[in-house]
Amino acid sequence: MNDKIRVGLIYGGKSGEHEVSLQTALAVIKAFDMNKYEIQPFYITKQGEWRTGPQLTAPAQTVAELTFQDEALSAPASSFALQPFFASQLAGDKAVISSSQTAPAQKTGSAQDKPLDVVFPLLHGTFGEDGTIQGLLEMANIAYVGAGVLASSVGMDKVMMKKVFAQEGLPQCVFRHFTKTQWEKDQAYFLMEIEISIGYPCFVKPANLGSSVGISKASNRDELIAAIQIAFQYDRKVIVEENINAREVEVAVLGNDEPRASVVGEIVSSNEFYDYKAKYIDGKSSMIIPAEISEELSDQIRELAVRAFQAVDGSGLSRVDFFLRKEDNRIFINEINTMPGFTPFSMYPLLWKETGKPYQELLDDLITLALQRHADKQRLQYTFDVE
Repeated sequence: MNDKIRVGLIYGGKSGEHEVSLQTALAVIKAFDMNKYEIQPFYITKQGEWRTGPQLTAPAQTVAELTFQDEALSAPASSFALQPFFASQLAGDKAVISSSQTAPAQKTGSAQDKPLDVVFPLLHGTFGEDGTIQGLLEMANIAYVGAGVLASSVGMDKVMMKKVFAQEGLPQCVFRHFTKTQWEKDQAYFLMEIEISIGYPCFVKPANLGSSVGISKASNRDELIAAIQIAFQYDRKVIVEENINAREVEVAVLGNDEPRASVVGEIVSSNEFYDYKAKYIDGKSSMIIPAEISEELSDQIRELAVRAFQAVDGSGLSRVDFFLRKEDNRIFINEINTMPGFTPFSMYPLLWKETGKPYQELLDDLITLALQRHADKQRLQYTFDVE
């Protein structure tokens, strides 16, 4: 009797962080204990097309092997299923999604015939970390790892995230935000507002993106305008933040209703700031774990990390990033990342390793937390009869 847990890995995605997702998926598949789990891959192309194929019975060694291990993964799936919960059948150029409990007939004995126990959405950025895939899985009534719809969407939208953090009383740097329509209508006003309230240098970011994609540092008006135009390539909403002369520290949070915080780690960037290249390409940035700070300061940061996690109604995992101002050690929360990377350069698993939880055990915990949260939801009543 096969009592392995069947895990659907969804990776890739229609996002600026597509390549980051592939690296994360590769790292995760290498770490899974194949004696405990059966892995069903679901790859999403940059165009948003789904690919699936036979389950992975051994860890892939390269991204190419993971993504295109056979012909089934290199061509659109005639049907893919997160069975028995829902199925998407391609009919010409139309996709029909059914929520019936009976999946369409498929090739007998195929890997897709078996229902999944849990899905691990290893998608970063838009269409993956922003609540969209989480909403699909909620409608499918299937367990999944990580934050729910609300926490995912709030954590992705930096403007909404900062508003929630402000309501919670978490200390933050000064920021301003606007949509592309607002910017085009009154550019002079926003430039004046930024220069008066924030000044130079400042950071310009797309409101909905991660991995430092589209982020620029501006030291004058011309650079600010150029940075805003770059950010608008990735989102309709832009946020501008003050520059703080600070150390960058991070905390990993794990849990559902009773989350736990890891030790504090520090990032020492190889570039002027911790951008995409410094995170994923050059491999020259260093991580100091645990951070060289006092125990009292560490406890304060860990407490703020848990508060941030609970403020967005987090679950499963998150990494919470802070600025520690050099002149006075004042703490500012930067952001929460509800699906942090698991690449070789990723802070999240390294923080838990230093806290005493190795990578494989961390994955086990995440699967357990997902199944527990799903079981709790099954006990809720969503409909009622009117007498």
